[in-house]
Amino acid sequence: MNDLIKDHWKEYSQIPLFAGISSEDLLSVFQCLGSYIKTYKKGEIIVLSEETVKCVGVILKGSVKMIKEDLWGNKTLLALMEEKALFGELFACGNTMAATVTFVAGKDAKILYLPFERVMHSCSNSCLFHHRLIENMVTLIADKSVKLMEKLEIITKKTLREKIICFLTIEAQRNNSRYFTITMGRVELSEYLCADRSALTRELNLMKSEGLIDFDKNTFKILKPFSK
Repeated sequence: MNDLIKDHWKEYSQIPLFAGISSEDLLSVFQCLGSYIKTYKKGEIIVLSEETVKCVGVILKGSVKMIKEDLWGNKTLLALMEEKALFGELFACGNTMAATVTFVAGKDAKILYLPFERVMHSCSNSCLFHHRLIENMVTLIADKSVKLMEKLEIITKKTLREKIICFLTIEAQRNNSRYFTITMGRVELSEYLCADRSALTRELNLMKSEGLIDFDKNTFKILKPFSK
């Protein structure tokens, strides 16, 4: 554990979950919580739906997809988490702790695991950093809930164009600019919007030809205000 912190303390100190915790205290954090690290290849299942989730995952490298699959095998991308983000916290804090989604490595990933029970219950030493960790955890859970509400707002739109417009509007507001880059490629974006990839490509190209938007790969620019 000592070598792990010494080699990567700067990496950990930049993670929102550890905001306000000094690098000197990071060793105590991991020792107190019994943390550990695992690596995954792209496409490898991290947590399967209905599995018990006892740990919160922190993405140190790579990305993680949150996927919902129905009885007929149709998959929906609920969220794509990038480096420094959390996953599994919404299930780990529940009564049953059973995942209702599957988490898959979007890229080769390195995950830091924190046992949720130890995160939420201060140790006998009442470490000062432990209280800050809980505060950070609550804030991040709230942020995740907002993003899932945004997802719900997007996918409940009736047409594909309405979904695209809603998604781009939210991204523009998040970046405070009509020019922004998204983290998802076309395949991931089509899964996120619950749309066929070819249909998504056609609609984006049509919107571009109409002078509404411009794009280059994952970088978009809104050229005109979207009509209501």
